[in-house]
Amino acid sequence: MRALVLATAVLVAAPAAATAYDDPSRAQAPRTWHVGPDRELRVPSAAAAVARDGDTVLIDAGTYSGDVATWTQDDLTLRGHGGRAHLRADGDDAQGKAIWVIAGDRTTVDRIELSGAQVPDRNGAGIRQEGTGLTVIRSWFHDNENGILTGADPGSDILVERSRFFRNGFGDGYSHNLYVGAVRSLTVRGSWFGGADTGHEIKSRAARTTIVGNRISDGDSTASYSIDLPNGGRSLVAGNVIVQGARSQNPTLVSYGAEGLTNTSRTLWVVNNTFVNQRTTGVLVALPDGARAHLRNNLLVGPGDLVAGTASARANRRVGLGGFVAPGRDDYRLRPSSPAVDRGARVPTRWRARWEYVAPAGLVRRATLGRTDLGAHELRRARLS
Repeated sequence: MRALVLATAVLVAAPAAATAYDDPSRAQAPRTWHVGPDRELRVPSAAAAVARDGDTVLIDAGTYSGDVATWTQDDLTLRGHGGRAHLRADGDDAQGKAIWVIAGDRTTVDRIELSGAQVPDRNGAGIRQEGTGLTVIRSWFHDNENGILTGADPGSDILVERSRFFRNGFGDGYSHNLYVGAVRSLTVRGSWFGGADTGHEIKSRAARTTIVGNRISDGDSTASYSIDLPNGGRSLVAGNVIVQGARSQNPTLVSYGAEGLTNTSRTLWVVNNTFVNQRTTGVLVALPDGARAHLRNNLLVGPGDLVAGTASARANRRVGLGGFVAPGRDDYRLRPSSPAVDRGARVPTRWRARWEYVAPAGLVRRATLGRTDLGAHELRRARLS
């Protein structure tokens, strides 16, 4: 009887000593943290110290000066609340690398503005991505030495959508608006890139790169390549308006394999883009020997050669400015009188231009009825209504 009483006491006492955090299901339940000047957590870095895997951090719209952070959690969502939350470096940095160093996996960044990152090695980024997987939506990166800079990670997928990158770059040609290392994939769509300082607007070493439905426009900056894919890879450049400025440091708009075709795939499709060259000379697409490149349905405005290298090219046409709605404002939608209307060639389904850029940072599905038009925009005629 005595042994039975003791056993019963142990079973009763154990639950009484438990806390909420001893319950694994409760301890790991995602939480939402609110950050703002009038909140308990006043700055984002305070949330970085307490957040756990899977949590959401809502940052009130406004400017957070000199607040930098390292995020180590996985499956984290960082979102501006009530508008964009502006993280302005003002001379500070995390780990000598960036405003935000993201070390966790599968992070989502939404409606965040990051500006002014400068570090001693001249490679300061708005975001330094060190984890696996990053999604960036509706965010701005400007006046940094790099907008986003990622390391090499063969399992990482990077998505940038409806975002703006402008005036990034130190000015030495080694820092860029967007610089993605040797990751599994990069997808950029519905975004605006402009004004890179000497560096490239977009540079990607990804095994697969998809750049669709964007506007990439140098303005009066000294940007170099509009798109640089230095190691090749399975790449689609489709439905973009790409404007090389008169002060560009390099005559090439799209460069493929310039540092060696080290990625497994050597396939590039350049489809339904509107290329505008404001220099006196230029090359729209530059290729090395061994590249398998296909150029279809592109519009060429201004001087320059279509391609340097060997490519399969069909239905690419040079036109003047008269067939566009407002080229002086980078509005290259077609007028009904444009010679680009109904002139497109067929493209294999997987390589078609499915998206169109919508200013200032958005995209819509490209119309698919009837014969395709040339260039980045499909004229929406009565036959499509």
